[in-house]
Amino acid sequence: MRHKTEAGWKGKMKFDTVVNGHHLFIDQAGDHGDDSGPRPKPLMLAALAGCTGMDVISLLKKMRQEVEYFNVIVEGDTEDEHPNAFIKMHVIYEFRGKELDTEKIEKSISLSMERYCGVSAVYRKAGIEMTHEVRILD
Repeated sequence: MRHKTEAGWKGKMKFDTVVNGHHLFIDQAGDHGDDSGPRPKPLMLAALAGCTGMDVISLLKKMRQEVEYFNVIVEGDTEDEHPNAFIKMHVIYEFRGKELDTEKIEKSISLSMERYCGVSAVYRKAGIEMTHEVRILD
């Protein structure tokens, strides 16, 4: 399957990016940009959060878990020198719900990160260290 995204330059560092028919501005802050959208590298974190989040919530629904709240936070560490590539990503899964089974939560996360999430697969192949933690909120 082939995917396609376009990014049309709109001046300074602003790009009008079209993803699945949706427009998203990518920009830079400071003297070179207008800060009208996110930077490219944080979008890599967002892609991982969305990919694994969709997997995990879908799997937990199939496992009959009553999730009332679900949030995915992704933190990324970059190398100090250019190109400042990501070297580590840490995913925090936050849950709230009735009688949540932590074994089922861990299983859904493992399945996502090791089998289903194409974004995490690409990042692992690139040598990015991937870790995670689970938070069950009151």
